[in-house]
Amino acid sequence: MTTIKALEQAVQQLPTQDLAEFRQWFVKFDEVAWDAQIEADAAAGKLDALAAEARTEYSNGKAREL
Repeated sequence: MTTIKALEQAVQQLPTQDLAEFRQWFVKFDEVAWDAQIEADAAAGKLDALAAEARTEYSNGKAREL
């Protein structure tokens, strides 16, 4: 059995309250992982083209402030 399958089975067997606590924990865990990935991508220049495109569209009046 793979680790993923074992985790899936374990999560499926959690009591309702434990599942709710796990969900809250996982959301926070996922947010931290997402933020770290975005920061790494930005530092590596992977977002530069997207930022340049957004600035160009804004300068050309194709975007608006929110």
